[in-house]
Amino acid sequence: MACDNSPMTLGRWEDLSADILWKILDCFDNTSESDDSSSAKGKVNCSAVCKKWRSTLCDPRLWNTLDLSTMKSHFIKTLDKPYVYVCSRSEMALSRALKISLSLSQRNITTLIFNLQLYVPNDLFIYTAERCPNLKRLVMPSWNKIEINGIRKAIGCWKGLESLTIGNIEWTEFLFLLKAISNNCKIFSELKLIGARNPTCNLALELVKYLPNLKVLSLRCSMFVKEALTTMLDGLQNLQVLNVSHCLVLAEIPQRGQDVVIVRELDRSVVHKASRLRRFITCMHMQDDDSSCVMCMRNRNDEGIVRWYRYEEGLWKEDEVKSLAV
Repeated sequence: MACDNSPMTLGRWEDLSADILWKILDCFDNTSESDDSSSAKGKVNCSAVCKKWRSTLCDPRLWNTLDLSTMKSHFIKTLDKPYVYVCSRSEMALSRALKISLSLSQRNITTLIFNLQLYVPNDLFIYTAERCPNLKRLVMPSWNKIEINGIRKAIGCWKGLESLTIGNIEWTEFLFLLKAISNNCKIFSELKLIGARNPTCNLALELVKYLPNLKVLSLRCSMFVKEALTTMLDGLQNLQVLNVSHCLVLAEIPQRGQDVVIVRELDRSVVHKASRLRRFITCMHMQDDDSSCVMCMRNRNDEGIVRWYRYEEGLWKEDEVKSLAV
């Protein structure tokens, strides 16, 4: 590139034109799985450049979504609750990203996305909930460090919650969560359970009991008994979309000492019940041949609970239902 001998004029960051500044800030919404970055961390760092940048970052249009989907905790597993130890540096980074983002957003966040391998302390989870009263969609972090009181206080803040994605969660916490949603979130309509593993009908019965108005349900890469599928189709009368792709469906509740029988193809009665839905998404290709579905094989090999950390980065974000994909 040719250059002349004219003197170079260096401007100040605060003198950057509004259009260029907007382009810089907007680029942080394009997160990458190749590093530990996130749109939230990028915006937080930009807010420290100067007063003008921080002032611009208070624009509510920049904060419809708080995306921490690529931010992970550095941890080691332990034998006692909460079964993980998260290093202090990792917790400090999460606390800084959340608190500054929540301050800049000025309660305008409507979508909050956590990584499944992000361990959020109970008090920080409650702090976040109190500052996102207009939340409509939530993709939950790991539940290890979130307590019952954290669930209660958070759901109590989110009266307008419509969509929830959750990973592996203990049965006690899950029941409490369903009750809290039923009592507080009157327009709740979408639920995704990542890797739900319930070989009985309990899960289906509780969903019908507490979320009868559910419209969209994804059990992608889960394990359940065929009777549970029938229970959901019969009981969730407002259901429009059901995703059971790559699921491990058992013929019956397994008994001690008996071999587990996997359903290879849904029978006509189930297909007939599902015909009333707008979309019924299935994929049950688990034969040991070249036509097998990779995700179905992985779910079977992992015995109904996919170990996401073994596979491609960000694989847990995918879903055949567009509104539930991250």
